[in-house]
Amino acid sequence: MTPGSPSAELAGLPAWLYPAGFWVGVALLALGVLVPDLAWVGVVWVAAVPVLAALWVALTGWRRDRRLSVAALLALGGLLVVFVVKSFV
Repeated sequence: MTPGSPSAELAGLPAWLYPAGFWVGVALLALGVLVPDLAWVGVVWVAAVPVLAALWVALTGWRRDRRLSVAALLALGGLLVVFVVKSFV
């Protein structure tokens, strides 16, 4: 598989992950406009897409590229640290 081929994955992510996450987020945010009590669902989904992408890379790419998987896990750990420190501030 060459880097320029259409089936090549970029950084361990499948090509459909971010577009699907985007359109689901658009639909949920539109629902939040119509039903304001559900607006938080769209916001949480938009924030969760990069976390889901990092989990995907960490879990599916472990055998193929451990350095990339460790980097994804470190990114998730950094996000966890931000949330813990934010709770103290």
